[in-house]
Amino acid sequence: MKRNPLFLSSVSFSLLILLWAIITYFGDFSEQIFPNPFLVLASGVELFNDGTLLKHVVASLYRVTIGFYLAVILGIPLGIVLGRKYLVRQLINPIIQFLRPISPLAWIPLAMLWFGIGDQPAIFLIFLSSFFPLVVATTMAVNRINPVYFHVAANFNFSQQEVIKKIIIPAILPEVLTALRLTIAIAWLVVVAAEMIAVQSGLGYLILDARNALRMDIVMVGMIVIGMIGVLLDLIMLRLAKNDAIGWNKAS
Repeated sequence: MKRNPLFLSSVSFSLLILLWAIITYFGDFSEQIFPNPFLVLASGVELFNDGTLLKHVVASLYRVTIGFYLAVILGIPLGIVLGRKYLVRQLINPIIQFLRPISPLAWIPLAMLWFGIGDQPAIFLIFLSSFFPLVVATTMAVNRINPVYFHVAANFNFSQQEVIKKIIIPAILPEVLTALRLTIAIAWLVVVAAEMIAVQSGLGYLILDARNALRMDIVMVGMIVIGMIGVLLDLIMLRLAKNDAIGWNKAS
């Protein structure tokens, strides 16, 4: 018997909410410590109706979109170059490997000093969180391409553009799409943390502001929305990965 994944997911979340309600009902918790799901739902509806929630969601998504886009258009081409050019890789890769383990959040003081308060520091941190994983994943994917393909391309006098289009991109596409799916999740994590420090809008700021006001119900609204958007972004990337792979295979 084939089980519906959506149904099973709905059951698991329903059980989680039921457990949450039972704990808050029988436990000796104040609303400032552990609010019940009904209070959280009411607060979420209120924030949605007055436009506050939408404003913060749009602000966070805007920063993630810009930072992630910059990482993609710069990181993937650089990864292809590093994968193909040995000398360039020997020069640049040590710098990449040195900077890559540094947490994007460690850059917050410098980001605020360089860019001030606003969107730019958060976008910069998102860029860093996505850029290095994409460069490394693309470089490794290019390195794993069988050299025979490049020899055949040379025999047929392929131009550099033809090599990239007909050999490199089809070969690295699955790994790069997987890397994109993972890095968008990292970017979403980073933007929430950055918004707690460097900006005055976004879901991270909403949570911080609610915590300062002891509104744990709003804090949990923010957490739930973050989780929902994270799942949605992952599903979107998964769907795009499938569609792009199918489309490229047909085009080839």
